[in-house]
Amino acid sequence: MNVFALFTALKNPRFARLYSAQAISQIGDALTWVGLALLAYQLARANAAVVLGTALPLRVLAFVIFSPLAGVVTDRINRKWLLITCDFGRVLVSACLPFVHTVWQVYVLMFVLNTFTAFFTPTNQATIPLVMGQDDAGQGFALSSATTELINIAGLGLAGVAAALLSGRNLFFLDAVTFLLSGLLILTLPSLQAQQGEVQRSTLSDIRDGTSRLWRDPPIRFALLMELVAAIAGALILVGTVTHVKTDLHLGDPAGPAF
Repeated sequence: MNVFALFTALKNPRFARLYSAQAISQIGDALTWVGLALLAYQLARANAAVVLGTALPLRVLAFVIFSPLAGVVTDRINRKWLLITCDFGRVLVSACLPFVHTVWQVYVLMFVLNTFTAFFTPTNQATIPLVMGQDDAGQGFALSSATTELINIAGLGLAGVAAALLSGRNLFFLDAVTFLLSGLLILTLPSLQAQQGEVQRSTLSDIRDGTSRLWRDPPIRFALLMELVAAIAGALILVGTVTHVKTDLHLGDPAGPAF
């Protein structure tokens, strides 16, 4: 497939706005984790790795608990308002992070932040067929997935540049702005309500069936295991990098206003 052919999906103005909101939101996710690494070092110094090593499982816990529920809820309510609620909720949480002074506050806010993300991510993906139509949804999914992988790499680089220009805590204000922009873009979309005929079973039945399918389908199971390996490697890098930079390389935050 021609790589540039993927971008033809952006000719759909509704998808273009949804896609832009996703990309901006994921840049915000990158800012969150770089900011968290710097904040952990400010609060815990040599124990920063412990703080990050606790915050990352809290992210996983939020996704394990709430993502299956989000996949079901998104078929029962207006997806537009669910996405907006998640974005504006993340604005509030991100804006609180620069003012924390204890580690337990970091844990609470990161769990809440990732709870919103756990609802946003599957809802965003489930909305693509609504704005693209079933026949063209494949292009939308392909572009969305490719962008996610690109931002997973480039987003951290952009966040690093921002960290070089701002103090660690001020990154979270920029983080809040990205989520605000994402929410405002989604606000311009029309109603995104699933058809009534799509909802036929109970919430618990849908969660149980969806979870079991993850393991019954060999390609999906393989993809999940690959994601697990990648996540473990990424977590090791994130946890160890900030301590290495601060302690071994003796590189500090830039001079500037910080809270």
